[in-house]
Amino acid sequence: MVTEQPDTAYRTYVSYIDKSREFYAAHGYERPYRWARFDDVPFTPLPRPLSELRVGLVTTSTLPGESPDAGPDDRPPKAAYAAPMEPIPDRLYTMDLSWDKEATHTNDVASFLPARELQAAKASKLIGSTSARFYGVPTEYSQRATKEHDAPAVLDFMKEDGVEAAILVPL
Repeated sequence: MVTEQPDTAYRTYVSYIDKSREFYAAHGYERPYRWARFDDVPFTPLPRPLSELRVGLVTTSTLPGESPDAGPDDRPPKAAYAAPMEPIPDRLYTMDLSWDKEATHTNDVASFLPARELQAAKASKLIGSTSARFYGVPTEYSQRATKEHDAPAVLDFMKEDGVEAAILVPL
């Protein structure tokens, strides 16, 4: 039996940059979406080895509503938040975000909130400790809102919790 090889002349993955550009053009936007870009990366070297640092976890999903069937109208306005790491949430709200809901799902919370993996890193002494809370920056598609509101709020939460390094896990 002969198996066909994939045509390598075409991409075998979803090009989100192209799909976003096409989506905005189809909705009448005259300028293509402008992706965030930093010529001077605003990161700093770690002050000590990672095995001595407290690490926080940031996700772009939001906390679920009171009801398992809660929709966007049942939820508070999107804003940066901090929530207890324990117990690890069974689910987070993601249905308002744009992703291919026919080809995939977000039932595996660990794929965008790897809290157990972070705890395992602590147990194996790869990191010093974990924050008692995780942090959320709900997707707003606004670089300005992220820079002016969400990022400073998450930074304040992390300072309160003594976080020295963060893992950012976008959905």
